[in-house]
Amino acid sequence: MSLGPLLVTSCKKKTEISPDHPRLTPNVVVRDVTFRSFALNRDMQYRAVLPSSVPPERKWPVVYLLHGGGADFHSWTNDSDVAQFAEKGFVFVMPEGNSSYYINAAGRPQDKYEDYIVNDLITDAESRFPIAANRNQRAVIGVSMGGFGAINLSLRHPDLFVFAGALSPAIDVPSRPFSIKRIDQWREHGSIFGPWGSESRRANDPYLVVRTVDPARMPYLYLSCGEQEGLLPANRKFAKLLAERHLRFEFHAGRGAHDWNQWNARLPDVFRSLAEHIQ
Repeated sequence: MSLGPLLVTSCKKKTEISPDHPRLTPNVVVRDVTFRSFALNRDMQYRAVLPSSVPPERKWPVVYLLHGGGADFHSWTNDSDVAQFAEKGFVFVMPEGNSSYYINAAGRPQDKYEDYIVNDLITDAESRFPIAANRNQRAVIGVSMGGFGAINLSLRHPDLFVFAGALSPAIDVPSRPFSIKRIDQWREHGSIFGPWGSESRRANDPYLVVRTVDPARMPYLYLSCGEQEGLLPANRKFAKLLAERHLRFEFHAGRGAHDWNQWNARLPDVFRSLAEHIQ
C-alpha cells in the first residue's frame, strides 16, 4: 500500500505554527493530522511518521513521541534524526502536548491531557494508520517534560505500553519545593499539579506512584540524563527507587546538557533497547 505524497495534512484551516523543517529520510512519509479530542473538547494536532511502503494487511509497532516544554508536535522531526528509525518498521505518533506535562490538570478542568493521550489520541491514530493495536507493540518515549509524561503515563497505565523511554525527564517537578526565584514556574506547576500536598499532586508524583505499582505489570523503562544537567540527581534518585522496587529498567548517565545534542546521540541506544523489548 502506497501512502502517497511525502507531506499530507488533514487540517481544514490554516493555523499559526512555528517554522517546520522536518528532517526526513527517503523511505518514510509524514502526515499531519487534526482531530477532535473529546477529553479536551477541542481540535488537536499530531504528526505521524511511518515507512513509505506498507505491505497489505501489515500492522507496524507504534511509538508515541512526547515533546518537551516550550516545543510542539513538530519538535521530534525538526530537532532530531528519529525519522531514520521509522525505516526499520515503526510508526511514530507525535502529539501536541502544549505545556501540560501530559496529565489532567488540577486547576484547569478543560485540560485533561492524560485522558486525551490514553483515550483519544491512541484511538484516532490506530483508526488512521497501519498500527498494531496491542500493548506488546506500543511504546512511549519523551524528552524533558515529555520524559516526565512517558514515565508518569507508564506508571499510571502499565497496561498500555510495553516500553517507556525518558531522556532527561523532569521527574521531580511535582515534588519541587517553593522557590521565590521561580515563582512564575511554581504558579504554573500549581495550576497543573495542584496545591502543595494535594492528592492530585501526590497522584502524579513518580517518586510516590512507583512505590505502589506491581513490578510484574510495568513496562520496561529506559532512562538517561546528561552529567551536565541539574536533573541528574533527581533521575539518580528515581533510578534507585526503581531498583529497590525490582522494576525492569536501565539508567544511563553520560556527557551532555539538557538539549537535542545529547538526546540525538542517545537515540540509537534507545532504539536498541526498544527493539529488544517490543514484540
